[in-house]
Amino acid sequence: MKNYKLYFTSAFSALLLAFFCISCVNGKREEAGKTGSPEQAEKSGLPYDLQNPVKYNMPQNLFEISGIVFHNGDPKQVFAIQDEDGDLFYLGLGDKESKFTKFGGAGDYEDLTIIKNQVIVLKSNGELHTFPLSEITKPEVANVVKTKDLVPKAEYEGLAADEKASKVYILTKGSKADDKNKATSIYAFDFGDDNSLKPSGEFSLPYSDIEKLSGDKKVKFKPSALAKNPSTGEWYILSSVNKMLLVTDADFKIKATYPLKGDNFNQPEGIAFDKENNLYISNEGGGLASGDILQFKLKK
Repeated sequence: MKNYKLYFTSAFSALLLAFFCISCVNGKREEAGKTGSPEQAEKSGLPYDLQNPVKYNMPQNLFEISGIVFHNGDPKQVFAIQDEDGDLFYLGLGDKESKFTKFGGAGDYEDLTIIKNQVIVLKSNGELHTFPLSEITKPEVANVVKTKDLVPKAEYEGLAADEKASKVYILTKGSKADDKNKATSIYAFDFGDDNSLKPSGEFSLPYSDIEKLSGDKKVKFKPSALAKNPSTGEWYILSSVNKMLLVTDADFKIKATYPLKGDNFNQPEGIAFDKENNLYISNEGGGLASGDILQFKLKK
């Protein structure tokens, strides 16, 4: 009888201990779920599923596709450039071939935008090539306006326009000044009715903020493109080197960072929105992969 009582007491104690351990584990799980960082909570609110895009393969002449843009957000036709030649390409997303017009010679062309029916193309040295959109029906653009010495000496990859505000933004990829200040610079310009560009402000993206939000203490932030969400007014900034997406407010204050994971992002170089607020990211080709444009539909 004593043995039986001892056995019963030991079994009951073991049962209580197991229940206590399970309760502790569950409690910790619940607590972890409640105490997520503000950055994590903010990240969950991204209205795009970055893991499940609609993929459009580009023709061979856009193997090295760089910048992309839509005219007035119309997704029926995308305008694009590629790194090596001064050609403006245009095509439907599902087209097997693209049309193009020549606007310049060989060079390192990085991004483009359209504002007030004018196409502006950015070279890596900060030089701009501007010409009317109506010229695309010709084999070669007749009158291209080249603008030099508009921005400090640096390497540039990002160009975007805010049609409503009549502003153009140029984003540095890297410079000695950026390295010294530990921040990426963005230069704003008023775009006049005479196609003039007048300085109207300067912004920065501090590396310390990016490191804090991303959780990466060794971020090598080298942005390649930017675009403004027409619905929220937020800026989406793409970094090909880090395969990272930044979201900022209208004044470029960083709100969140998102890693671009998986095989979809071979070399993300261009970014754009259409009028339905769908997000698009272009990738240069590589290996056996063609250049492509990924469409991320706005979550309903």
